[in-house]
Amino acid sequence: MTDLATRVTPARATPLRRAAPALLGYAAVRALGLVVLAVWSAARDKSAHTLLTARWDALWYTRVAELGYGYEVRLPNGDVHSDLAFFPLLPWLERLLHAVTPLSYADAGFVVALLASCAAAWGIFAVADQVYGRRAGVCAVLLWAVLPVGIVQSMAYSESLFTALAAWSLYAVLTGRWVSAGLLAASAGLTRPVGLAVVAAVWVAAVAPFVRGWRTSTSDGAHNDECAPDAVSAARARRVRSVRGARDATRAPSVTPAASVRRRALGTLIAPLGAAGYVLWVGHRTGGGPLGYLDVQAGWRNGFDGGYAFAHFIADKFTSIPSALAGLGLIIGVALLIWLYVAGIRQGQPLSLLVYTGVVTALALCASSYFGSKPRLLLPAFPLLLPLARSLARLPTSRSVQVTAGVAVASAVYGAFWLNGSGPP
Repeated sequence: MTDLATRVTPARATPLRRAAPALLGYAAVRALGLVVLAVWSAARDKSAHTLLTARWDALWYTRVAELGYGYEVRLPNGDVHSDLAFFPLLPWLERLLHAVTPLSYADAGFVVALLASCAAAWGIFAVADQVYGRRAGVCAVLLWAVLPVGIVQSMAYSESLFTALAAWSLYAVLTGRWVSAGLLAASAGLTRPVGLAVVAAVWVAAVAPFVRGWRTSTSDGAHNDECAPDAVSAARARRVRSVRGARDATRAPSVTPAASVRRRALGTLIAPLGAAGYVLWVGHRTGGGPLGYLDVQAGWRNGFDGGYAFAHFIADKFTSIPSALAGLGLIIGVALLIWLYVAGIRQGQPLSLLVYTGVVTALALCASSYFGSKPRLLLPAFPLLLPLARSLARLPTSRSVQVTAGVAVASAVYGAFWLNGSGPP
């Protein structure tokens, strides 16, 4: 986004130096959001620290970190809100950081979120840089930072941690590092239920070249990482780069076809272990068997209904002029998501990104409850931003800076207004 993005030559730039403009821009946007939140909260006699670390889901994670699983709230209507609905990786990290530092569990969660959000920004840059080039990578990170719900990236929630693990797993897929992709996918599966999306991306990307090779009946290179659809798509997209050296910087190590197949198979076997392990443990603990976790989610009135409840929620908005405007806004928002996804397909996004984005978006939109949280649930679907990032990258630097700065201010104000409201984000 700045001239620094073009002054450092790819052949000499380390990965951190290459990502530096994106990370610095991300840090600036998040700092702005925190400052505005602090000022807004002080004006309303509220604590920004409490809003970030000790409300809503953050309280559940902190309780698990401190006391372990086993807490539940029984509501008058018979619903049971159990802490088993919250996956364990964030509480584990909170407990670890609390044990080795003077930080409280809540503050440990905040620090984990801050560090994870920076790791997520770097991972988003790595993916976008690999596919569309450095400038688009910087723009993708800044667009993710200035999302209206971007303040959640700085909360003691699991979205930032999950996005970091997902982004780096996808980058590992794009560069043929299958074991790393599997390990990161397994970790993502221990973070949020939507870890299924990362597993699906790894599986599909791993199997696709074999299906493609079988269909074309060609064996020459069909099992080589360089012939995988993701690698082909990424290479095709990289032709739009103005700087060519980045391809060598991110190319996967050269391995024999047999070794590639073994690593690919190992990665696919590792990928689901995190999510499967926790879900099976919950089923054993509750006595509900393999589907026990679904019973836990049902206690929160959360499930997957194909979008029926969300559609009904939108339809109910058209009862008065003010609420009808909100309903129209929701329809426009869903249409925009679909348009961005289709744009990604047309621009040749790698298969792993399309599968990941599709699953994240479907799970977010088709969940049967917590409609106000859907924008937050869509935060990990960062590949949806890549078409916009490419467009922003084509603008002159001064113009793109102006656009990003203006949106960043609006996002900071909205985030402060949002968190100072009555409901969870």
